[in-house]
Amino acid sequence: MSNLSDAQQPGFREWNSSVYHRLSAPQISWGKKVLSRLQLRGDELVLDAGCGTGLLTSELLEALPRGRVVGIDLSLNMLTSARNHLSPFANRVSLLACDFLHLPFVRAFDGIVSTAAFHWVLDHDRLFANLRDALVPGGWLEAQCGGGPNVARLRKRAADLATTPKFARYFQGFREPWNFEDAEQAASTLQRAGFVEVQTSVEPALTQLDGPEHYNEFVRNIVLRRQVENIPTEQERSAYMTILTEESAADDPPFSLDYWRLNLHGRVPE
Repeated sequence: MSNLSDAQQPGFREWNSSVYHRLSAPQISWGKKVLSRLQLRGDELVLDAGCGTGLLTSELLEALPRGRVVGIDLSLNMLTSARNHLSPFANRVSLLACDFLHLPFVRAFDGIVSTAAFHWVLDHDRLFANLRDALVPGGWLEAQCGGGPNVARLRKRAADLATTPKFARYFQGFREPWNFEDAEQAASTLQRAGFVEVQTSVEPALTQLDGPEHYNEFVRNIVLRRQVENIPTEQERSAYMTILTEESAADDPPFSLDYWRLNLHGRVPE
């Protein structure tokens, strides 16, 4: 057996970054709302925790004309795409492959921004303690991730499908790769980690995709990529996704995802 944690396994770590860059419009729209909450001087050093392909990092850099951003991501593919996308800002951005549970920073950043990333980390106590340690006294965290009943309808369908004779052998011992805290749980976690002025909330973000092909590709590459990777052959992966796509056609509206977003704010004491 491997000694690597889930987050360190190559199959878990890597994403198809070109597909994500093309399909991540919902995540980008949510992230822009997070950036709109920032009150910046313009010269801060900010950590973009889970920078992905750099689409939001570029907007953050635009809001920091005299500042710098360090973008971290677990996926080397994502970082390669981000490096290309962020080339106009090369003198003000650094990109680093990094696990949130093993951050190398101590009292380094004025602020931390993150969108659509923290729910992929199962140990939130350790995550937020590490983020607190990375901030200077008075530093702030402004973030959003999946929370509460996030994509509950799809998760139930995937769980039910994983018990059928066709797929059950591929999901023995499988556990969901997410931690979707609700607002109260997240507030307690942030407070245990040492944050003050904590504010958390969960809001619906129903997302309708453009028909069956878009739904199939989006769910396969973004939402259920760990489940799909558990299935060994392309034929069976396609069959798995076909079933889920056909079931989604009956939803109201069809081919939609019942996303819920967990908003997070906290500050490190002076």
